[in-house]
Amino acid sequence: MRNVYVAGIGQTTFGKTPDRSIEQMGQTAVRAALADAGIAKSDIQAAYCANVLGGMLTGQRVLRDLGMTGMPIKNIENACSSGSVAVQDGAAAIASGQADTVIVFGVEKLSVLGGGTLPLEDTDIEVAQGQVMPAVYAMRARRYMHEYGATEDDLVKVAVKARGNGALNPIAQFRKAVTADEVRASRMVADPLRLFMCCPTGDGAAAVVLTADKALAQRSDATVRVASTALQSGLYKTGFRIMSSAELTERTARIAYEQAGVSAQDVGICELHDAFAIAELMYYEALGLCEAGGGMALVRDGETTLQGRIPVNPSGGLLSRGHALGATGIAQLIEIVTQMRGAAGARQVARLPRVGVTHCTGGGISGLDHGACAVTVLEATE
Repeated sequence: MRNVYVAGIGQTTFGKTPDRSIEQMGQTAVRAALADAGIAKSDIQAAYCANVLGGMLTGQRVLRDLGMTGMPIKNIENACSSGSVAVQDGAAAIASGQADTVIVFGVEKLSVLGGGTLPLEDTDIEVAQGQVMPAVYAMRARRYMHEYGATEDDLVKVAVKARGNGALNPIAQFRKAVTADEVRASRMVADPLRLFMCCPTGDGAAAVVLTADKALAQRSDATVRVASTALQSGLYKTGFRIMSSAELTERTARIAYEQAGVSAQDVGICELHDAFAIAELMYYEALGLCEAGGGMALVRDGETTLQGRIPVNPSGGLLSRGHALGATGIAQLIEIVTQMRGAAGARQVARLPRVGVTHCTGGGISGLDHGACAVTVLEATE
């Protein structure tokens, strides 16, 4: 199997942009990634497009007007994990020798939904009875608080950190820092989760060029390799389910670390799926960044800030950068690459990371922890 390198990155701003079509956003991100890689569109041998709610043949619609047709174009939907799964498919094509250089992009336009929670499938028995994702995470939060003694202040700290990082990110949907008092004053969505503890929906696109050519990916500060990509689905269970931990993420992370030949202790930076503030605490633990119940200490001690031991979501995460479903997993990867290159500007972490992790879960259906989880390990090499 060949090594897979990140040669180019590009993305749009995230937010509610009714004047931009899916095609326009996708094309902007693809052009930026090609320019960053310093290659022509004719150098791309295959394309992988992630999208959830944008309709059929999104990839072909985006690439048609760029003149990038006639090659394999694969469209991928796996709920919020779609972008990360597209990265996995593109990396597999490179590693196996099916292609030398590919483009992977994700795009979403959620502003057309008019706001509110993400629509779920009403054929699912729990959804039909009124389940929405804020309520699911609120239940997780209450159970976590009961078991480990977490407080609303811990959730507030997560939200303040996310907004602070997002204020330093020029593509973030929310670019204004907030105080703890402002978070506490935001309206209740699903007790104990307040508005500023919940990620927004929005529009956006992100793209990466993956290649087997190390020279194409070399930068003065770092050459970034995709060390592993792991994808797992939730285990179906009826009856009681432990709400305070994330078995699917634990299982997927173990596979990703093993494939990459690293451990959780090697991770120097992480972009994780903080759809709600409680998720960040739970996923610290599931990714092995601390022991069960230790997520609160990481936040309270500032370990996951830009200056901390293991910065988490320096982009602002879903809570601040925004959550444009198909683009999210790719935007996470772009943030890690930008940090490894030392090119993150005001939000640059204190120490250049050598190992980074992205984590994206997807889907809420009855009987499963989540529908899917994707974990990618990136390594910076000389």
